[in-house]
Amino acid sequence: MSDCVAHTAPEPVFAEPWHAQVFAVTVALNETGRFDWPDWAARFSDTLKRHGLDRELNGGNDYFFAWLETLEALLAEQGTAMPDDVNRLRNAWEDAYLTTPHGNPVQLTEK
Repeated sequence: MSDCVAHTAPEPVFAEPWHAQVFAVTVALNETGRFDWPDWAARFSDTLKRHGLDRELNGGNDYFFAWLETLEALLAEQGTAMPDDVNRLRNAWEDAYLTTPHGNPVQLTEK
């Protein structure tokens, strides 16, 4: 008789795909020298406190919206991604997503 071990799939580390994406972008920017991680951590902590999110968080939307807010503020401060440009791009992606027929790839077109 062979020993059978039931294998279960591991729980996903991130609750939503966009959580993983914003995390990966942040790590990549740090690794390319765009900012120091201790500075990032201090800024992120300040954002969490400002939103009253200093309790233990489970990595849900509140946490990652604060993460994204911190990243956007840091990049704006550096002059890399200005808020108007970020908003324009976000709106263009939303428009493209909402007008793309289901099953077709979303494409962002220049306006």
